[in-house]
Amino acid sequence: MKIDASAVRQGNIIELQGKLWRVAKAEFGKRAQAAAVVQVELRNVIDGYKLNERWRSSEQIEVVRLEQRDFQYLFREGDAFTFMDQQTFEQITLDRELIGDEPSKFLQDGMIVSIESHDEKPISVRLPEKVKLRVVEADATVKGQTAAASYKPALLENGVRILVPPHIEVGARIVVSTSEGTYLERAKD
Repeated sequence: MKIDASAVRQGNIIELQGKLWRVAKAEFGKRAQAAAVVQVELRNVIDGYKLNERWRSSEQIEVVRLEQRDFQYLFREGDAFTFMDQQTFEQITLDRELIGDEPSKFLQDGMIVSIESHDEKPISVRLPEKVKLRVVEADATVKGQTAAASYKPALLENGVRILVPPHIEVGARIVVSTSEGTYLERAKD
């Protein structure tokens, strides 16, 4: 579907140079005695390569609609991750490269993820924004250390090391951001 460049927004997927790009930023401007322009920062949905483009606001841009479906994470075998479609119960296997090294560490058995695809080909995997994990190892708190001043390293049950506030002890369940890999809060359960 073609739209005017002036209608391009952050998050849109566009087709350019035979590749798919996600709009990371879109800024509109008008230069003195010149037509309005749109300056966009694009990120390739496959390899993450960045590209900056400038279009006249009246130029036609090809916007692509991705299909999003929920899948349940089943298991991992080496660098291959297997998911099951929640509607058809078909299974697909995706490579770690498509998921990403950091996000793949937060996959948990039975987790529901959203897989975006274009022309029946998976392009990206979106995990839930937060996961609950147990702390299996944490440094001791140093006397006089304040919660606001410093954090301490901790090892989570999935093998990821993060920084946590001094009051978090071994065995505590915490909420972690899957996109940032950072401590958010103590789990309420």
